[in-house]
Amino acid sequence: MAQQFAIGVDYGTNSVRALVVNISNGAEIATEVYDYKRGDAGVMLDAADPNLARQSPADYIEGFHAVVAGAVRKAEQTACFSPQQVVGIGVDTTGSTPLPVNGEGVALALLDEFKDDLAAQAWLWKDHTAHREAEEITRKAREGEYPYLAKCGGVYSSEWYWSKIARCMRNAPHVAKAAAAWVELADYVPAYVTGNLHPDAIVRGICGAGHKAMYHLEWNGLPSAEFLDSIEPGLSRFRFTGKVVPSNHPAGVLCAEVAEKVGLPAGIPVAAGAFDAHMGAVGSGCGEGTLVKIMGTSTCDCMVAPLAKRLPDVPGVCGIVPESIIPGMYGLEAGQSAVGDIFNWFAKRLAPAEFGSGGDAQVKLTEAAAKLRPGESGLVALDWHNGNRTVLVDPLLTGLLVGQTLHTSAPEIYRALIEATAYGALTIINRVEEYDVHVAEVIVCGGIAEKNPLVMQIYADVCNRPMKISRSAQTCALGAAIFGAVAAGAYPTVEAAQANMTGVKATVYEPIAANVAVYAKLYAVYKTLHDAFGSTGFHGSLAGVMKDLIAIRHEARCGAK
Repeated sequence: MAQQFAIGVDYGTNSVRALVVNISNGAEIATEVYDYKRGDAGVMLDAADPNLARQSPADYIEGFHAVVAGAVRKAEQTACFSPQQVVGIGVDTTGSTPLPVNGEGVALALLDEFKDDLAAQAWLWKDHTAHREAEEITRKAREGEYPYLAKCGGVYSSEWYWSKIARCMRNAPHVAKAAAAWVELADYVPAYVTGNLHPDAIVRGICGAGHKAMYHLEWNGLPSAEFLDSIEPGLSRFRFTGKVVPSNHPAGVLCAEVAEKVGLPAGIPVAAGAFDAHMGAVGSGCGEGTLVKIMGTSTCDCMVAPLAKRLPDVPGVCGIVPESIIPGMYGLEAGQSAVGDIFNWFAKRLAPAEFGSGGDAQVKLTEAAAKLRPGESGLVALDWHNGNRTVLVDPLLTGLLVGQTLHTSAPEIYRALIEATAYGALTIINRVEEYDVHVAEVIVCGGIAEKNPLVMQIYADVCNRPMKISRSAQTCALGAAIFGAVAAGAYPTVEAAQANMTGVKATVYEPIAANVAVYAKLYAVYKTLHDAFGSTGFHGSLAGVMKDLIAIRHEARCGAK
């Protein structure tokens, strides 16, 4: 096994990355990144509709060729590597990011007729144009007493599969008519690289099907045709057939045409696809009692629990799906629709010129914010700048900042925004623990965890738990590589592969008791605002919020003297 390798391919919001890994010890010997060429940093937007976010399938295909070929070339500079030693390939992607394909499985956007049509592109995970359709799916499931919402937190999201397809049928019927099927990006890439593109032959991953398309064995798979057609006549035409499997199963083998372009031999097993966060959880070494936070533009929180222990349905959690993360375990998913995006927004749009621009602004804002004590600013924010994914599941919620005065500074606001995302993280932890899913430890991965100690310390203090950091900076790609190795039979189980290929760094952010106490008070204010602006059943009062913040601010400032 010392001379065997796997490749993980990780499709993010703005780029795709390939990682070559030694499967005996998790050593990462080569990586390559491809920035999407189309749209704004890879995202196609519409000035008339801020909810719209699409991507070009051409970027996905060109990206796979570029990053795998580039990573293989770099790996060949290592004496122990040759392409013939690659035993498996895994793929993870954003989700829900479905795209329409024709009867041969070709993405419609690759055809001249549709290349400039936004509705024919991939509907990126953060596209919220289908919020009305999502509301309708939720309402009709409840009114008809259908069980389909039970495993996705009781509310269907505008980010997910069926709401987006229904939206396309209503707003771009010419695209829906031309589509023979819709395919999650996590299923499309493995289908493309294995040559199994025909809609009836595509292997669908349980991760995408279960978390986004309401697939569950308790109701024999997908929602019924009757239910789907009650949302939009003909929607049931897009119920997919074929295998639905965990990612330890192969989707096929690397086809000759793609193999030649990327410098690998044909016939390498390719694992069934899954979402980036779920494979990132595997790459972080997740197990029972461990919450893995994949922090980037947004966050996704993942946990596993044994199938032998039946879990209750948890309101507001994005999914409880058997084997969506680790085979033999339930996979639980929650998350926040914006985290890094909020920090980037403030630095790019609102930071004073004295802080510079882009990454420089973030560095200077972070340095200044780190000098502040918890509570010193007198500010609390709501982290809903891109809606709320968990636990409210409402894309029509927006950001909020309370407590500012004529003396409020940019670093104070920046820190309040970081704290707001930490409060959102704690809200998720509290919700799953209400339903007997204990969070014993937190492992964080992603660029923020690697680069920003202030964020990690604030999270440790707010959540009152140690924050560990995944050993790998490429946890999603590493998780994909692990599944590539397992699907190829190089390891008997995911857990066996994790034991050799994953770990955490020596640095651990421990909660600071004094900070924990202050943040408990601030979180109480956040929770009041959360419930008041986010739920229809709020019966409290906002009258004391500002005065509570002033009192916390006074104590923080005077207590430090």
